[in-house]
Amino acid sequence: MLPVVADSNVCTSLVKRLSSRGWHQMRNVKQLNFSVVINAPVQTVWQRMLSDVGYRNWTSAFCEGSYFKGSWQQGETIRFLSPSGNGMVATIAVNEPLEFISIKHLGFIVGGKDDFSSDNVTSWAPAFENYYFHDTDGVTELRVEQDIAPEYEQYMQDTWPLALQKLKALCERNE
Repeated sequence: MLPVVADSNVCTSLVKRLSSRGWHQMRNVKQLNFSVVINAPVQTVWQRMLSDVGYRNWTSAFCEGSYFKGSWQQGETIRFLSPSGNGMVATIAVNEPLEFISIKHLGFIVGGKDDFSSDNVTSWAPAFENYYFHDTDGVTELRVEQDIAPEYEQYMQDTWPLALQKLKALCERNE
């Protein structure tokens, strides 16, 4: 996920700043790991996490108003966007339903244009975001691995747990 914050104006500012300066040699990425146990079957977690409404809910921890355009199908393009329309463009590298999904982040979207080839992008792309789903008797463990530039490590360390708690609450609702 793009390192964004809860205020959409700050989201836009951060995307512009990142795209203008690059993501600080992101090839020197750190892999962050997070997990949550959700008292819901894997089918519920998968569906609520990846649906339009569900995605908007749990990713609001990163940026209020976040959304995606595209498909979660393997090989398809997907765009992760802030309310301003800026964000990241990626492909779904792997989609093994109810088990694993891997997002391959490829570039920025700024001012409505995809950028795959500037120095700002080639300094970090590709970066992966992986989700592992494990169901045991109707309880799902979700593990997340994310490649991130070291300068955004603390933000992600602080924000991912909030996002996962939002996802947990969403999935544990009886609807």
